Amino acid sequence: MNTFFRFLYEFISIFVEGFSLAFKGIINGIKQIVKFSEYQKVINSYKPSFQGLEWILVGAAIAFLVIIVALVILLIFFGIRRFLRFRKTKLNQEDLLDEIFDLNNQVKKLMKEKDEIMAMKVSKLGLSPDDPDVPEVGDDEDSEERDLSNIRFPKLDRIDQTHKNFKARNYANNFTLEELVDNFRAYAASQLRLYYDASLLRAFIGGLAAGKLIILQGISGTGKTSLAYAWGKFVKKDSCIASVEPSWRDRTEFIGYFNEFTKKFNETDVLAELYVAGLDDDVHTIILDEMNIARVEYYFAEMLSILEMPSRDEWIIELVTSPWPEDPERIVDGKLKLPGNLWYIGTINNDDSTFMVTDKVYDRAMPIDINNRIDPFKSREQEAMNINSSYLERLFEEAVRDYPVSEKSLVKIKEMDDYVIKHFRIAFGNRIMKQLETFVPVYVASGGKEVEGIDYFIAKKIFRKLEQLNVVFIRDEIDPFIDYLNKEFGQGVMKESISYLELLKKSI
Repeated sequence: MNTFFRFLYEFISIFVEGFSLAFKGIINGIKQIVKFSEYQKVINSYKPSFQGLEWILVGAAIAFLVIIVALVILLIFFGIRRFLRFRKTKLNQEDLLDEIFDLNNQVKKLMKEKDEIMAMKVSKLGLSPDDPDVPEVGDDEDSEERDLSNIRFPKLDRIDQTHKNFKARNYANNFTLEELVDNFRAYAASQLRLYYDASLLRAFIGGLAAGKLIILQGISGTGKTSLAYAWGKFVKKDSCIASVEPSWRDRTEFIGYFNEFTKKFNETDVLAELYVAGLDDDVHTIILDEMNIARVEYYFAEMLSILEMPSRDEWIIELVTSPWPEDPERIVDGKLKLPGNLWYIGTINNDDSTFMVTDKVYDRAMPIDINNRIDPFKSREQEAMNINSSYLERLFEEAVRDYPVSEKSLVKIKEMDDYVIKHFRIAFGNRIMKQLETFVPVYVASGGKEVEGIDYFIAKKIFRKLEQLNVVFIRDEIDPFIDYLNKEFGQGVMKESISYLELLKKSI
């Protein structure tokens, strides 16, 4: 055992001696640095030999050493000060954490006391704490008034109260779709100082006819939201604006949800618009502003599926699982029927801050590009118009009947479909063809030409699918396809389609 202790002593002594030598070296080094007598001896030994210029260099050498020593001292000073500040900040953070912990404990204690008080109040009434039908405690005079404690849709209930004796009005409309476009354009210019090309508004009206969802897309600042806003003003029914947020994950963000704790439904403005639109025959719109800042399929998926139902009697959403006696009149068995006189207009920006809109959404919507502004123009004065939705939809039906897509055009479209399938591996589908056979006649009835309507629809609904293909795969197919369009439809006739294909070619 003695042998081990001798070994341990000698072994550790090496480390201790090294550490001691290092410490002594630092101390001796500092002593050597500040040993001014040695500096003086060196100067005195060379003093007789120095001449005028050399004395200047001696002064520079002394100044250089002084600066180095000063810098070392400053570095040590700032290092110590920074350490002390860091230590102080760390201590302050620990104090804050302790304070937060104490506050959380106090909140828990207060919540517990609140629950005990609520339980005592409920027990006095002889009810279960989970009973949703807990009446408000108040004076006898208040109890004679309408009991609001069982109203779980307060906003919709107020709509019922304000519309008790309401009857939908018939405005006896008597205008054509071409006059509608002209009036809307004049109203936007004269009343709102918003200027739109007539062809854009024809596409907008055609989109309303083709489906309940329109997507206004383009670069930021081109007036996408303004167009939807102007439409609401024009038909004297201000659009309900739903500003989509990145956190939207399901339909509860869109229409609201039932809060089990408060026993109230958290109603959104969108839900109120869905409800009130079902009470009249006016044209209503909901604007989904920046709809692709969140994934559209997450919060709007149910709406997309419901609006695909062929019968409007099937346009029903379930809000709550079971009915209450005091539910609003239009909510039957916890379900609300979606109104047929309401359109959804989404605006999207195609940039890095947004999500890509999928085919599922695009196939069910009518996309309209707004990528430029037109110069202001003089316009006649035009007031807003009350429009019956039933009259507007009747105009759409008459347009489909009076201006059907010609057989010649349908043959060309079918041949182009075969060409696209062969060279690009994409197809139109029955849904898109049905939309085309509605959009184009309404576009024509609004003052446009059939080929212009076909061109616009194909460019926005069909060629858009090319963006999702491999650019290397389609690069060599674009120029031959442009030649095909010029040959089949006429040189330069398909302007929108060719312009889109040229733009796509530049992006490759």
